[in-house]
Amino acid sequence: MRIVLVTGKGGVGKTTVAGATALRAAELGARVVICSTDPAHSLADAFDVSLGDRPTPIALPHGGGVLAGQQLDSRVRMEQSWAEVRDYLSAVLDWAGAGAVEAEELAVVPGIDEVLALAEIRTLARSGAWDVIVVDCAPTAETVRLLSLPDVLAWYMDRVFPAQRRATSLVRPLLSRFTNMPVAGDQVFSAIRRLYEQLDGVRELLIDPDVTSARVVLTPERVVVAEARRTFTYLSLFGYHVDSVIVNRLLPPAVSDPWFDRARARQEEQLAVIDAAFGGVPILRAPLHADEPIGCERLGALATDLFCDADPSQRLADTPAMRVHADGDALFLELPLPHAERDEIDLGRLDDELLVAVGPYRRALVLPDSLARRDVTDARLVDGTLRVRFEHAEPSS
Repeated sequence: MRIVLVTGKGGVGKTTVAGATALRAAELGARVVICSTDPAHSLADAFDVSLGDRPTPIALPHGGGVLAGQQLDSRVRMEQSWAEVRDYLSAVLDWAGAGAVEAEELAVVPGIDEVLALAEIRTLARSGAWDVIVVDCAPTAETVRLLSLPDVLAWYMDRVFPAQRRATSLVRPLLSRFTNMPVAGDQVFSAIRRLYEQLDGVRELLIDPDVTSARVVLTPERVVVAEARRTFTYLSLFGYHVDSVIVNRLLPPAVSDPWFDRARARQEEQLAVIDAAFGGVPILRAPLHADEPIGCERLGALATDLFCDADPSQRLADTPAMRVHADGDALFLELPLPHAERDEIDLGRLDDELLVAVGPYRRALVLPDSLARRDVTDARLVDGTLRVRFEHAEPSS
C-alpha cells in the first residue's frame, strides 16, 4: 500500500495535482481513494462530480482500476468522536456566561479537524480496500500542524493526560460543594482516550518512506517558493519524506507577447531558485493550460505532463531521515532541516528528550538509550543538516 500526501500554498493547484495523481494511479490498475482534508473542499469541483463524507466511486475514462473520492465532513466526525467533550466545553462556557450559540461555537477546539483527518487516513489504510491513498491536504500551515499532531498528542497522552485525569477525579467532590461549575467526568476523558487510540500507529505509517511520500506543489512565484522551502524544512523536522516538488502553471514558450515575455522571465528566475533549493529531489513541471483542469479527461492530461507513463503512486526519490552514528567515542544525531537558517533553530534538553524548534514549530525527539545517557556537547547546522554531538559526561573531581 502507498500513501501520497499532496500539499502546497492555497491557490497553486494542489487539488488538481492530487486529482491527477489519483486518476493516473487508478488508470494503471490500482484501487485508489483520494481524500480531501482541506476544510474548503474543492475536490468534487476538480473531478466535476458529487462527493460525500465517505468514499464515492468516480468513473474512469480509461484503465481498469478503481477510483473513489471523499471530502471529510468534520461535523459528522465530531458527532461520532468528540460529542462528549464538546458538550462538556459547551456547559462550561454556558456556566461562564456565554450564550448558547456562542458556547456551542467556541466549544470546537482548534485543531480537532486535523485530528479527525488523521484518524480517517489510518482507517482507510487499515481497511485493506485500497492500494493507494492520495491525500489532498489543506494549505501548508494546516498541513504542517496536521502532520505534527501525532508527536504532540503522544506527548500529552503520556505525560499530562494521566495526571490531569487523576487531579480532576480528586477535586470533583470538593468543587461540587462550593460551585455548580461543570467538572469533566469520566465520559469526557474516555472520549479523549478513544480518539487518541484511533490514531495509534498513524505516525509510524506516515513517516515510513516505503509507505508514504509527501509532495510539495508550488508555482514559480517568489512568495510561493519561499513558503514551499519552509514547508520542506518543517516536514523534514517531523520525519516526513518529500519525494518530489511539483512546479505548476508554467507559461508555455509558444505564447509570445511582451507582457507574457516579462512574466516568463520572472518564472525563469524562480525556476533557477527552485532548482538550487530542491536539487535533492525530482522537480516535476506542468505547463499552464488554456482550459481549467476540471474533469477526468483534463486531469489525465495534467497527469501526462507530470508523470508521462510512470506510476505516480510509487516512491519517486529517497530523502534522508534522522539518523544516529558514531565517530570515535562521540555519537551524533543528524536531522535533515533543508533551508533552515541557523538563527531560527533552538535546542533544549529535558531528561530523555531533545527539544528542537524551527521557527514556530517544535518537536520533542525521544532519544534512544545510547543518547539519553549522554550530554549534548555541540550542535551545528551543516549543509542543511542539524548535527548534534553527544558525549559521556566528564566525571566530577
